Amino acid sequence: MASTQHKVKAYTLSTCGWCKKTKALLKALEVEYEYIDVDTLAAEELAEVKREIAKFNPLVSFPTLVIDGGKKVIVGFKEDEITKCLG
Repeated sequence: MASTQHKVKAYTLSTCGWCKKTKALLKALEVEYEYIDVDTLAAEELAEVKREIAKFNPLVSFPTLVIDGGKKVIVGFKEDEITKCLG
């Protein structure tokens, strides 16, 4: 059963290998999470989501994990950091 100890939102790209690794790691850790594949959004929604990401990651790079509403933000595939925080 997936852990709901933390609220995790992942901003990813559908074609990004590091994003896929991040999703696989979250699944392996049995962490329940929500994700948005940003590159699949319509133009008007894309602009809004990019503004949302910029609040946590000004570079708007992927993957960006927002944990517990921004109390912790992990940018990039940082396996050790993700495991330490959510494992």
